[in-house]
Amino acid sequence: MVSADDIFNARILIVDDLEANVQLLDKLLRNVGYQSITSTMDSSTVCELHRKNHYDLILLDLQMPGMDGFRVMEGLKEIEIDGYLPVIVITAQPGHKLRALAVGAKDFISKPFDVVEVQTRIHNMLEVRLLYKKLENYNKVLEQNAELHESEARIRHLIELSSDWYWEQDKDGHFTTIYGPVLEMLGIQIDGVMGKTREDQGSRWNEAERKKLDENLAARQPFLDFVYSRTNPDGSLQYLMVSGEPTFDSPGHFTGYRGIGKDVTQTMLNKIASANTQKNS
Repeated sequence: MVSADDIFNARILIVDDLEANVQLLDKLLRNVGYQSITSTMDSSTVCELHRKNHYDLILLDLQMPGMDGFRVMEGLKEIEIDGYLPVIVITAQPGHKLRALAVGAKDFISKPFDVVEVQTRIHNMLEVRLLYKKLENYNKVLEQNAELHESEARIRHLIELSSDWYWEQDKDGHFTTIYGPVLEMLGIQIDGVMGKTREDQGSRWNEAERKKLDENLAARQPFLDFVYSRTNPDGSLQYLMVSGEPTFDSPGHFTGYRGIGKDVTQTMLNKIASANTQKNS
């Protein structure tokens, strides 16, 4: 397992062209006990720095002059030959989240920063990253190992705790990749680990909203920050916000969909309450 000392001594690189953001993230990390933190405001130096120092986590701003975060990740892929990029992207653009995950980022932090969110995502990402590195070593020594299975279970558990989710489906609507609590959020039950899905009959969807979403999918159209709702078995309302885009192979044939989503119930309820207050005042 990974100890608290392992996590707090992990090597972290902050990449942002704004000094104020660098200082803020550095302070947030040091306040909770992280020891090995470096930073750069020159995105062109990131790949060489990572090649020399093998960071456990890179906090990468996407919108930077010269070499943006997407180009930096392409360069990091040449270093991380196993394809695992220890990157959390930082962005204020909702549309960039999906693209960043698709090119290899493991998570994202939204601007403006929420302190608890930043600290939680970084801690969980580092724990997963350090477990991943341990798994690599275990696989080289012994494929069947009790500690290996425990670590794999821990990684799955951490991913399931993520408040945001990511999924990929093939052209027939079968799930091929799941990151985070996709099935629970969507109220879907699945036949087998990956495969055909059937809806959980305990929840009632807003039919008009769901029809609009299904029409988008059927038309193979991208959609951004689409909010729809359902009534849970206990009578409570739940609001979900999803973004997705169709995927195509190199000849241009449709291969499926991929997307991200988030439970926005509290945000929507607050907006409704505020609107009602203004209406009644």
